[in-house]
Amino acid sequence: MSPNRPDRFMNDVLQALATILEQRKLAPADSSYVASLHAKGLNKILEKIGEEATETILAAKDAESSGKTKDLVYETADLWFHSLVMLSHLDLGPDDVLKELERRFNLSGLDEKASRTGKK
Repeated sequence: MSPNRPDRFMNDVLQALATILEQRKLAPADSSYVASLHAKGLNKILEKIGEEATETILAAKDAESSGKTKDLVYETADLWFHSLVMLSHLDLGPDDVLKELERRFNLSGLDEKASRTGKK
């Protein structure tokens, strides 16, 4: 996070985006890209997430070797965006994810993983 921006800026951006995604979820399919994704259904949205995840991975590999991160940031934004569309499609939002991250904040990653698998 930039030292010039308060932490709430990140939450404001996510909230504003979530509001727009909710509005477009109910819009006619030909009125916006997001509306068209919702009209095509969850499988299409998941397909887009898969594509964006692959592009993010490739951009990370390129960034490691070149030291240039612009494409990685761009592809990560696409991945996050499509993930937010998925959450919206399932009547969830960024707050649900942020609450889960907050829950894990003081929890060891190893302990959290063990709690899901039943073993350490």
